[in-house]
Amino acid sequence: MSKRVFIIVLDSCGIGEMPDACEFGDRDCNTLKRISKSKFFTCENTVKMGLGNIDGCGYLPVNNNPAAAVARLCERSRGKDTTTGHWEIAGIVSQKPMPTYPDGFPPEIISEFSKQTGRGVLCNKPYSGTQVIKDYGKRHIETGDLIVYTSADSVFQIAAHEETVPLEELYDCCKKARKILCGKNAVGRVIARPFITKDGEFQRTANRHDFSLEPPEQTLLDAIKNDGKYVYAIGKIHDIFAGRGISEFVFTHSNEDGMEKTLEALNKSFNGLCFTNLVDFDMLYGHRQDIDGYARAFSAFDKWLGEFILKMKKDDILVITADHGCDPGDDSTDHSREYVPLIIYGDNIKPVNLGTLPTFADISATVAEYLDVEFNTVGTSRLKNILSR
Repeated sequence: MSKRVFIIVLDSCGIGEMPDACEFGDRDCNTLKRISKSKFFTCENTVKMGLGNIDGCGYLPVNNNPAAAVARLCERSRGKDTTTGHWEIAGIVSQKPMPTYPDGFPPEIISEFSKQTGRGVLCNKPYSGTQVIKDYGKRHIETGDLIVYTSADSVFQIAAHEETVPLEELYDCCKKARKILCGKNAVGRVIARPFITKDGEFQRTANRHDFSLEPPEQTLLDAIKNDGKYVYAIGKIHDIFAGRGISEFVFTHSNEDGMEKTLEALNKSFNGLCFTNLVDFDMLYGHRQDIDGYARAFSAFDKWLGEFILKMKKDDILVITADHGCDPGDDSTDHSREYVPLIIYGDNIKPVNLGTLPTFADISATVAEYLDVEFNTVGTSRLKNILSR
């Protein structure tokens, strides 16, 4: 019998600040609650699942007859970034935070990067991704120097105009930076941020590409693939796991593209995991402090969800979660240290409320047990609590 699990990560859709949020510079953050106040927010299908029943989600309608098992998850890792969150979902708890650079990258890093790429460097400090191209784009085009910037997360970002630095060269620069940034400077991700000129203004394109660290331990993806089963990665999952533990992958250009490709995956015959990241929540709305845009995106997902579950097969399981928060209405454009939701749905799943669980890694333990895959993780399988047979 083939068993399929579909994990969908609503990138940055946190559900309230964790008790240690202040240690990460966060306060008054609750991504889902914030967007729920928008007139563009709808949640019919997720509430049917039991989203409003999750601890701390009392601002949403409670469903007395929910369709799914639900829980609130704590992040056990010392971080609030994409890589750390996804790795924990896949079973790895990061005890130490990845390095960040509030004052920019040290001279020796920038000097070596410039030497290897043959181009100068502009900016080199924390910056908004949309603002940095407004402030440095013209000079970049005039000089050919690369715009290097970071954020509160562990990232080395390189912005370049596609007509000044061709995409393949930009990606090659990222690969060189990835090799330079090792040891104590091993940032979570090196990110290519290409942009173009449109209607007289600089605009980022969908040709972003992430170059992540390779996971330091075996992940759920490795365990599934090594067991001879199939792992299909949609969106930036391939980048987050540095291509490891993946049988097949496809990149996406938007949430809509990611949802379409996940829907298409239902037509695939496989035994294993389909792992999807929907990045627009974070990239287009959370970081840009766009509450209404985030609400619209959530509503679009909620509507799509109704179509997806109708096409699931008897032994399919759907897992909906997030990797961190990015409250579009707090006083920061950065990620926020938040709990994340967990919704588990399928014909064989009992609609139980598991309360608040100690780690995202419970997802990996539960999925591994369902797929009959051996996997050692700090997470605890909740399968016996949610499986109806």
